[in-house]
Amino acid sequence: MESTLKEIGDGGSVLDLDPKGTVGGGVEDIYGEDCATEEQLVTPWTFSVASGYSLLRDPHHNKGLAFTEKERDAHYLRGLLPPSIVTQQLQEKKLMQNIRQYQLPLQKFIAMMELQERNERLFYKLLIDNVEELLPVVYTPTVGEACQKYGSIFRRPQGLYISLKEKGKILEVLKNWPQRSIQVIVVTDGERILGLGDLGCQGMGIPVGKLSLYTALGGVRPSACLPITIDVGTNNEKLLNDEFYIGLKQRRATGEEYYELLHEFMTAVKQNYGEKVLIQFEDFANHNAFELLAKYRTTHLVFNDDIQGTASVVLAGAVSALKLIGGTLADHTFLFLGAGEAGTGIAELIALEVSKQTKAPVEETRKKIWLVDSKGLIVHSRKDSLQHFKKPWAHEHEPVKDLLSAVKAIKPTVLIGSSGVGRTFTKEVIEAVSAINEKPLIMALSNPTSQSECTAEEAYTWSEGRAIFASGSPFDPFEYNGKTFVPGQSNNAYIFPGFGLGVVISGAIRVHDDMLLAASEALAAEVSDENYEKGLIYPPFTNIRKISANIAAKVAAKAYELGLATRLPRPADLVKYAESCMYSPIYRTYR
Repeated sequence: MESTLKEIGDGGSVLDLDPKGTVGGGVEDIYGEDCATEEQLVTPWTFSVASGYSLLRDPHHNKGLAFTEKERDAHYLRGLLPPSIVTQQLQEKKLMQNIRQYQLPLQKFIAMMELQERNERLFYKLLIDNVEELLPVVYTPTVGEACQKYGSIFRRPQGLYISLKEKGKILEVLKNWPQRSIQVIVVTDGERILGLGDLGCQGMGIPVGKLSLYTALGGVRPSACLPITIDVGTNNEKLLNDEFYIGLKQRRATGEEYYELLHEFMTAVKQNYGEKVLIQFEDFANHNAFELLAKYRTTHLVFNDDIQGTASVVLAGAVSALKLIGGTLADHTFLFLGAGEAGTGIAELIALEVSKQTKAPVEETRKKIWLVDSKGLIVHSRKDSLQHFKKPWAHEHEPVKDLLSAVKAIKPTVLIGSSGVGRTFTKEVIEAVSAINEKPLIMALSNPTSQSECTAEEAYTWSEGRAIFASGSPFDPFEYNGKTFVPGQSNNAYIFPGFGLGVVISGAIRVHDDMLLAASEALAAEVSDENYEKGLIYPPFTNIRKISANIAAKVAAKAYELGLATRLPRPADLVKYAESCMYSPIYRTYR
């Protein structure tokens, strides 16, 4: 065979060709990558302008089969795509059909993440147009399972990982991120992921998911969003012994070592991105969450979604529920199961809103809000042994050991669960609350669904259809005695995207509690009479972009009023301005 080839090719065989000119399939190997031995160093060169094959691999600009004939000619795409030209709408229809065929939510999550990695605009178009269907896929409850298995489904970096190895050079690490004008950072250390506990480095799914919602629901540009995981180790023995775990395999750093790393991070962020970058803390353990928020709220633009975002959305639900349960906020007695960052954060914001409405000191308005932790009702006799963030809720009362006894003693009109422990609103508890109130407001907020204090079915059945119910994770409508009840979802996604947009468009330099109250009032105002007729205390997510624009406008207005806004002059119509600033996922035409 070789002799025949030599004769055809004027006596030269392919085996005899000069490797310097033909290595790599006939293209000159100018970078020496293919002819280098495994020990030799090579340089990872790339192109600065996406075209041809690199354009199809660039998720920010790839349009798949939607590239026009003119674009295919101009950008060297001829032959790299099948000849058919498909609209974005048809692409969306096809992908939704594909996603609906998956049986498991995690399969849908992976399909959505893969889409985000190859075609960013199509990912956001799908999410915006099908928000009620896909929100539980890209965020709670599915994101919890995704974090648990993040090491196995990890494809490529979607954010920055800053570990103890980077101590002393965090500023350099931030500069490795390709985008320069960052407006929103969501950061976690993975210690308290939803109700699942310490997931270490695998908690990255939370910042990635949150920032997807910042863009889809709040309209913040994807290029202005940066997910970050701070990896200081993990105390999760299962992960430490998992050969596929992607984080540091060591026990969590604590104390001075931990806070030095976080301080370097906060300093580097401000140095690299300026005063007006919003840093959202996410899923930190209670002690660190309160410490970090208290330490940096006066020097940085910081927001803790677990403390402040949850509080704002729950307050909005309580305010809108007044149309169904009657009275004012000040008329009601609140009982919480769970006294961590979510429970105490919600309680404080409710107390602030009641103080604002009644002009009473917040120390007084706290007295109608009671909290139960793992040791029972928080009362004054326990004050010396309480963590600092629980102490304002230690009221005068004899000790009460369990939730059922607390319900009977306190006689709450509103029962709120933020415990992270599933099925703690038992039949006896809900029956006791329902015996006290004609229409009890029951909010089972813990995520994911398995950790919810009760299900919608349990709340409606045990209250004999009288409960006004909302949960953190979604539940399907439930029929009881011939009536269909639609459970509300007290999801932070109602608040933080619009809140973040309001901060960005006003150029705010600090977050003030009054901005959170403004966000709550704006959300409560979005609930229509039609929603109330179904027992809903939150509006449907189908209108979320309009809702976010209204929240952003109210938050921005409050920032201007407080003198915290820097974007001047103030726009005349803040709602229209917010809408005009929102990212659109519609394909652009390339020149």
